[in-house]
Amino acid sequence: MSTSSHLYPMSSGDDQHSYIHNSSYQKVAISGAEEKTRRCILEKLDLQLSSDFSTFRIADFGCSTGPNTFHVVQSIIDTVKSRHFKENNEHSLVPLEFQVFFNDHTTNDFNTLFKTQPPSSEREYFSVGVPGSFYGRVLPRNSIHIGHTSYTTHWLSKAPEHVCDKKSIAWNKNYIQCNNLLEEVTKAYKVQFIEDMDAFLDARGEELVPGGLMTIIGECLPDGVSLYETWQGFVMDTIGDCLMDMAKSGITSEEKIDVFSLPVYFPQFSELKGEIERNGSFTIELMETTSHPLEGMALTNEFITSTFRAFLTTIIEKHFGDGVVDELFDRLAKKLYKHPIDFEMRKKLVVYYIVLKRK
Repeated sequence: MSTSSHLYPMSSGDDQHSYIHNSSYQKVAISGAEEKTRRCILEKLDLQLSSDFSTFRIADFGCSTGPNTFHVVQSIIDTVKSRHFKENNEHSLVPLEFQVFFNDHTTNDFNTLFKTQPPSSEREYFSVGVPGSFYGRVLPRNSIHIGHTSYTTHWLSKAPEHVCDKKSIAWNKNYIQCNNLLEEVTKAYKVQFIEDMDAFLDARGEELVPGGLMTIIGECLPDGVSLYETWQGFVMDTIGDCLMDMAKSGITSEEKIDVFSLPVYFPQFSELKGEIERNGSFTIELMETTSHPLEGMALTNEFITSTFRAFLTTIIEKHFGDGVVDELFDRLAKKLYKHPIDFEMRKKLVVYYIVLKRK
């Protein structure tokens, strides 16, 4: 039984365990790329992208519940306005209006998203919710001028079926993620990643206008590094160990763990670049990696536990049932306290920043 990511969005609501209060790790990386976004829009964007240019359309694919999406959108709008004013400073300005499409899974908490967006008196755009998986078309052809996505494409449309099949050579035995320790498992995940990335780029290639920009921010593995070597991979493997301990205590079962594998794949940088080039829908205007801004800090166990809980709660609850999450992350916190992460010794994922232009 494969696990589909589109069924399990980030933790909803606005309580202490919600994604809205536990996404600062992502926010710091996104904010770190803000100046790059501004420069690329100023340098690469053609403001004569369509005959109907009184409305500028922006889409955030995989927006979740905020607040990060609102920060990104406003930054893009401010930069486009600056570019528009600069290009028209000797002419009468055509009023420019903005429409923003917030896309995420059908099960995303859109109620919280729109409750927490800036009030209409401060908002410079008309907002639209667009439910649906971004691994397919969700918007009309040639309708978007700038698309954005951040911390999303490592989530696959589903876990490869073979990794949850105990009879398969690609069965992900003893692990709940693709940590690159089992060769056949890694191969199966890579095939799914290629299929999904191709679908993502094909869909955006139809939705963006020719010359439109697509910005992508996320994390990947440096070439030659395996996920199990990173502190993030260590945490996920530790969560798997906690589940096994819970099975031994009768809280869950080994049978459930045997057929559970997260629909998550972190490609190496060269893999990601190769797939974009192979797809051919876009030209690569900028593609680089950098260290996460918090890399030099020893993150607290509380911060790590809360961050991982925010994006794993719904998928854990769906597979293992209610009442498991509290126990699981209590155990994780205790294990991390007993076996602290050596951040200096552990390898790390890198933040990638990509700007694509629609051909």
